[in-house]
Amino acid sequence: MHTQHQYDVLIIGSGAAGLSLALRLPKHARVAVLSKGPLQEGNTYYAQGGISAVLDREDSIESHVKDTMDAGAGLCDPAAVRFTVEHGPEAVQWLVDLGVPFTRHQATGAGSFHLTREGGHQHRRIIHAADATGKAVETSLVDAVRSRDNVDLFEQHIAVDLITAERLHRDENRCLGAYVLDRHEHRVEVFRARFVVLATGGASKVYLYTSNPDTSTGDGIAMAWRAGCRVANMEFNQFHPTCLYHPQAKSFLITEAVRGEGGKLTLPDGKPFMQRFDSRCELAPRDIVARAIDHEMKRLGIDHVLLDISHKSPEFIREHFPTVHKRCLELGIDITREPIPVVPAAHYTCGGVRTDLKGRSDLGALYVVGESACTGLHGANRMASNSLLECLVFAASAAADIERSLDQTPMPPELPEWDESQVTDSDEEVVVSHNWDELRRFMWDYVGIVRTNKRLERARRRVELLQHEIHEYYGNFRVTNDLLELRNLVQVAELIIRSAQMRRESRGLHYTLDYPLPDESKPPSDTLLVPKTAGRGTEDVVIVGKVEQIGVAPSPF
Repeated sequence: MHTQHQYDVLIIGSGAAGLSLALRLPKHARVAVLSKGPLQEGNTYYAQGGISAVLDREDSIESHVKDTMDAGAGLCDPAAVRFTVEHGPEAVQWLVDLGVPFTRHQATGAGSFHLTREGGHQHRRIIHAADATGKAVETSLVDAVRSRDNVDLFEQHIAVDLITAERLHRDENRCLGAYVLDRHEHRVEVFRARFVVLATGGASKVYLYTSNPDTSTGDGIAMAWRAGCRVANMEFNQFHPTCLYHPQAKSFLITEAVRGEGGKLTLPDGKPFMQRFDSRCELAPRDIVARAIDHEMKRLGIDHVLLDISHKSPEFIREHFPTVHKRCLELGIDITREPIPVVPAAHYTCGGVRTDLKGRSDLGALYVVGESACTGLHGANRMASNSLLECLVFAASAAADIERSLDQTPMPPELPEWDESQVTDSDEEVVVSHNWDELRRFMWDYVGIVRTNKRLERARRRVELLQHEIHEYYGNFRVTNDLLELRNLVQVAELIIRSAQMRRESRGLHYTLDYPLPDESKPPSDTLLVPKTAGRGTEDVVIVGKVEQIGVAPSPF
């Protein structure tokens, strides 16, 4: 029998959302942060672009709100958008105070930050650290967390499932902790806590081509769904228009800021094409740019297009895009003299676990922040650089709410240990690897940038077969990291497919050839999925005009 870990707050995930929340909690709270791999291996670290916030006198809160609402194609929650945008400057200042080295104007001195512009923004409002903002933010957050005596860091730990009171047949249902696989010791341990926070990131690894690291397997969304939480808008998967196309480049993103600073998309013969799809050309929202590239690739039978910034001076390129310049040069591409081969790739999960403005889920004591959550900010399409902003704002909001309830919330009692008495070590790991590959390929082919009813139905049949196989495998063998990630990915894939089948229109990131236009006969509506484990009868899927809020929180700031 292993000693059970006991904390005030258990944070599952070590990106910007999870680490920011840990730092925002009071120093007397005992906090555990779990990381599937090394602490910095996540989406935050690889984010190149920046953080959107109103920091310029010529910009305004109203403009940022309008741009976000426009990009969201009618599905943004106005309250969530305004809440996030209004707290943007404070969130950025918090990072500045933490020591994040944001890029400044050399000519105007230390007091002026360089702001760039990205697709969908009317103004320059993207604060950044050259083209490696995520690395700068994550590194600063990690350094700050490591200096906190009240925070314990557990690297190489992956959550298996949440432990709920209902699971233990208790009256009041709430989250009590989680079963966690220690990848070093190859054993499942119990973490119990007054509060649990899911900050596990998105699920873009469900697709064959993605800009995300291998850890983006939808763990938090799948665990919350199994625990009885509603999820919303899972059909809206953002495909970043420009991932580097090279056989030796795995998941390397070409930042949106390249287009924001004048980069032009062209066909292999050098002809630009974005003007045929949108008057904003390269600065159109990502869904439009990704579909335009996909259309041209299919029309011409080509495997990539080109992104050209070489008309700018070499000094400008090296100063603004050092990471992109260095990586491309390593692969024999000098972006100061030639264009960059690019393709779209799965980039961001706009849907997720339904939460309120405090980060609270349907399950008591369970909070969800960052890409795992569906706050209402992104709607049908996330606007560029609003993701890190959401992580920071909602981490602060959730931390404030947890602090208010910390002393009044009892510590869960001793919980049942993980039972491995009926399972053995697997002798057929090929089953996991084969199913992993099959899932990601049919999701790319059938549930990608452009969809049809037939493709979605084919995907639905295949995912149901995989679920049956994986459920049987999971019940007979000891859990491994790969098995847990595959189990979660298959669950999230089913949620994406079901959501896409329910939406009989094209809107934002969901584009179907069977319904190529938005449905103007009724107000835009969210897709809400309700699990049968939520105690609401049989499993149900509904579309509602306005998703029922868990609760609208007053500002904690």
